Amino acid sequence: MKKIKAFLTATALTAMMISACSSAKLKDNELSREEQAQGYELLFDGKTLNGWHVYNQGKISSSWVAQDGALTCLPGTDARHGDLVTDQEFENYEFQFDWKISKEGNSGVFINVVEREDISTAWSSGPEYQLLDKEHQDYVKAMKRPGCLYNFSPQLNPAEPKSSDEWNHSVIKQQHGKIEFMLNGIVTAKQDFSTADWKAAVANSSFKHFPEFGKQIKGRIALQDWNKGVAFKNLKIRKLEKTAAL
Repeated sequence: MKKIKAFLTATALTAMMISACSSAKLKDNELSREEQAQGYELLFDGKTLNGWHVYNQGKISSSWVAQDGALTCLPGTDARHGDLVTDQEFENYEFQFDWKISKEGNSGVFINVVEREDISTAWSSGPEYQLLDKEHQDYVKAMKRPGCLYNFSPQLNPAEPKSSDEWNHSVIKQQHGKIEFMLNGIVTAKQDFSTADWKAAVANSSFKHFPEFGKQIKGRIALQDWNKGVAFKNLKIRKLEKTAAL
């Protein structure tokens, strides 16, 4: 009898542990207790576009929707298009997000974006974390690979995106103008936007025609419109201490 009771007790404890683990599994667009303790905040609640608006167009109805737990730019729609930007500006932060893109897709995430009527697009001011599908024709170009600081440097370390319509995980860190990009756990770019070398790189690029490009170390975060379909989820950000270094 004692053996039976012991067996039943052990079985019950195991069931409780399995149940606890299952219930503790983190859902999309939620913060874990650890993330909350680290100071992360959600930039997307999984249901609405609260906290976002279309660049230079405000909170209008557009191709961007909250659909099936993802912040999605719908393909094949007649809705208004444009890059989606945060209502807030950010300076020293760590931003992580999951993304997937359509076959042959080409999109990006812009940082330090300046929003003004005389600046027509988000990319005219904000450097880009490149998002690219393997089957896009630019995939062979070293400075346009996913995870790159677009058109300025090749991947710092080789990193492959997942197949079309599979979720990738990316991280952007910025502190005192120093940035670090990661793609699926691999560091793909580093740059210091406060240096003379960066200014020279911009001056020798096609972005030299855009007077505000790459000059800021604070601004909005923008998601690039891709009318063939791109989606984001688990957009989480935390502020970093100004005294700390990357």
